[in-house]
Parts: sequence; structure tokens; C-alpha cells
Amino acid sequence: MGALSAALGNRGGLRSLLPDGLSATKPATAPAPVRHLTPPSSMTEAEIIDGCLAGSRAMQKQLYDRFAGKMMAVCIRYAQTTFEAEDVLQEGFITVFNNLRNFRRECPLEFWIRRIMVNAALRQHRRNAPLVAVSEGEYPEALAGEEFTLSNYAFEEMLAMVQELAPRYRMVFNLFAIEGYGHKEIGELMGISEGTSKSQYARARAILKTKLERLEARHAHGTFRQ
Repeated sequence: MGALSAALGNRGGLRSLLPDGLSATKPATAPAPVRHLTPPSSMTEAEIIDGCLAGSRAMQKQLYDRFAGKMMAVCIRYAQTTFEAEDVLQEGFITVFNNLRNFRRECPLEFWIRRIMVNAALRQHRRNAPLVAVSEGEYPEALAGEEFTLSNYAFEEMLAMVQELAPRYRMVFNLFAIEGYGHKEIGELMGISEGTSKSQYARARAILKTKLERLEARHAHGTFRQ
């Protein structure tokens, strides 16, 4: 938490952005007259960014509140546990606040933050689960050309299946199928060859295909618990 505290310029770090952290001290003087403020949900990204750059803790909280839920969903796809996902989320927001001045506003802020979270997940993966080398031999071309989607399944079902993949397969699958990276770029990000990325993605899909078939069988026989 110390790094995030330094990033935000306060002792509380990430927790200080939450409601309880905003009332740690009381003003020594009489409160200022009530002003009509823009509701948080109506604030533009530009207003929030400008406020953060000006050092406003309230705007830092608004940025965190607006994107934390979506970014946690990104982090948890890459992590093996919720605890690990929370670590990735915190590291990601440290990077966001430390580098917000470099955001050129040429793309949606959410897209920029999402890329930061993915990079944080990659760093966490390198620290906690070093890649295990696999053969760069042939991978199933037929499977690689098939339409493949998890959109017909509930988020919890999809997440459970993806998280059960071996770390190296999970990373490649997420980067290619969900984030839209190419295999060459994935290879550069993960320190593997383009062929290895293709092989690991194909194997991840084969595993997921088997899991989907079993899930469909349970649904068909009414053995799946809601």
C-alpha cells in the first residue's frame, strides 16, 4: 500500500479513496457555503482527469469508482485467486495515477486503463508463475479455424472454465481471444515465440471445448446446479 499512498500523495493509499477514507479529518474552520456540484455520474472523463492532475482526492476517488469494477473483472480473468486479482488491480491503479499525465486522450480512458491492467497481470504472472516451455510443434489447424465463443454461457461459468486453465494457457487465451492481441505481439509480451503462442492458444481452446461439452451435457441432463 505504500507505493499507492505515494502515488496519490496521502497516507491511506487505495483505501483512502473509499468513502470512509474521505472523512478522516474535520475542517478546523466553519464549513464553506453549500455549492451546487456536478453529480459524479454526470462528470466527463476530461473533468475527472483534469481534477486528478490538479491533485484532487475527490476526483481520484471518482476515477477509481468509475473503473474499478470493470477492471476487477479484467484482473480476475488472469489471476488464479481473488486475492491475486486484487493485487493486480492495486498495482494497475498505482500505474494509472503515476502516469495519468502521459495519457494523450487519443482513445477512451477505459481502454487505456484496461491495457495497464493487462500489463500488470502479465508482470504478476512473470513473478508468480514462470512460463513452462512447451513444444513448438504442430498445433491443430482445424480447431484454430473454428468459430469459438463463450458468449452463450454465464460469466461465472466462463470465468470458472478459463481460470481452470494452466497459467500459460490462460494468459495466451485471454490475450488473444478477449483482448485481441495477435500471436506475434503475445509472443513479445510473454517472451515466447509466435508459434508457441499459437500452440498454447490451440491447446487452451481444445481444453475449453471439452469443458463446454461436459457443461452442455450437465445442462441437458438437468444435473447443473443453478
